[in-house]
Amino acid sequence: MNRVAVIDLGTNTFHLLVADISEDRKIIPVHEEKQPARIGKGGISQGIIAPEAFDRGLSIITTYAHKIADLNVSKDNIFATGTSAIRNARNGEGFVQKIREATGIQVEIISGDREAELIYHGVRAALDMEEKPSLIIDIGGGSVEFIIGNADKIYWKQSFEIGGQRLIDKFMQTDPISPQSVQRMYDFLNEKLLPLTNAIHQYHPKTLIGSSGTFDTLVEIQALRDGKSFNLSDYTSYDLPMEVFQSLFQEFVSKNHEERLAIPGMIPLRVDMIVVACCLVDFVLKKYEIHQIKTSTYALKEGVLFDHLK
Repeated sequence: MNRVAVIDLGTNTFHLLVADISEDRKIIPVHEEKQPARIGKGGISQGIIAPEAFDRGLSIITTYAHKIADLNVSKDNIFATGTSAIRNARNGEGFVQKIREATGIQVEIISGDREAELIYHGVRAALDMEEKPSLIIDIGGGSVEFIIGNADKIYWKQSFEIGGQRLIDKFMQTDPISPQSVQRMYDFLNEKLLPLTNAIHQYHPKTLIGSSGTFDTLVEIQALRDGKSFNLSDYTSYDLPMEVFQSLFQEFVSKNHEERLAIPGMIPLRVDMIVVACCLVDFVLKKYEIHQIKTSTYALKEGVLFDHLK
């Protein structure tokens, strides 16, 4: 049995996964946690990690390093990846260096293209993808990855620097968000996502697979409303009916911060970002005439794990 640790240093959340790999290459999770690092807050639009965010992120990684040591993971089996906020920050390399000095953990800053590829590997392990292409979307705080692929391969992938924190900074001047701001965001997305539009016309995906925290939260809120006892880790994928998404979306854009926070299943980390993330999903569904949503609880960190298993 081989024990590994994966740390995903996202713009909004730092994820830790410690797992045992059996001889027949099965993954047995030992410990999972996530912490609201919010390293994009207060600096992402200026291309820096702000001092408070820097300290917050370093503190979380130091805690994770102690946990990893307690769980007897060897240094060679720790895989840490830095994404949008770190790769685009002028002090991103300095942040990675500080982590190495404080903990001995080497963070690999990955490109958006590599991030998209790893997300695909995670999603493919979570659900039975069809032969027909699907559109995978992973909405982070700094970037959004779009991948068109099927069970066998990736047809097209691209990372766009239009993550939730960036969209909040750019479009969420009022709370609730105004219809005018939503329309400005859709106009912006229409222009920014031209490469995606061209790829959709080429490959015609009809299913959207969501693989980020936004989709986990949507599924959890609806399960609680349906009166179901809910544990996200029970399954690796869920169906999200279109009418459920549209109903929740309309609710989020019409409520303010406190009202959204009062929704059972909502978490403080997601309470503002879910508004702009759902605007993005709504834009994609309508623009590309997609009528089915599935969700994957696996994403980047699982992709990193499966990639190292190859």
